[in-house]
Amino acid sequence: MARERATALLLDLDGVLRRFDPAVAAGVEREFGLGEGVLTEIAMQWGRLQPVLTGQVSHAAWVSSVADALAEPAGGVDRARAAVEQWQRYRGEVDAEVLDLVREVRAAGIKVGLATNATDLLDADLAALGLADEVDVVVNSSTLGVHKPAPEYFQAACEALATRPARVLFVDDEDWAVRGARAAGLSAHRWGGHADLRYLRAALDY
Repeated sequence: MARERATALLLDLDGVLRRFDPAVAAGVEREFGLGEGVLTEIAMQWGRLQPVLTGQVSHAAWVSSVADALAEPAGGVDRARAAVEQWQRYRGEVDAEVLDLVREVRAAGIKVGLATNATDLLDADLAALGLADEVDVVVNSSTLGVHKPAPEYFQAACEALATRPARVLFVDDEDWAVRGARAAGLSAHRWGGHADLRYLRAALDY
């Protein structure tokens, strides 16, 4: 049975619409004499990350916990805090080609939402990146209290878009998120880069 044509687009933020240059973190690690990849390794430990993604703790508290965990390898708390502060100052870059797609889609009358596992810093990030007015809906896990790939997350996203799941096309760079979206009844595509833009335009048929 053929799928219904998508009438709404739901995009992941990090890895799709926003990119982070890994050289920034690597530069901080070199400057502070830290092991390669240690900032991301500590920050992304699930026991530390999950509470901030579900709004149980603030972005500031999460950052503080990363600095505390980094204190020994950094050679002291003050040095660790300085390293983490410098690393966090970089908020990523907008992918201009993906933003062009978003603008085209919206101009064609198709709703576009951001679906992101994020912290309470998200609104400030979107404003700083110039993205606050570029989408119709923002679905932030830390506001919802539930994160991708939970079905409740995707249900809330579809409700925010006022669109049935079968009519929503979700795009994410992580397999687990794509699988979660499909299980929740959405069409879903794993983002592999700009070569996928042609497919997305065809799938939305605007």
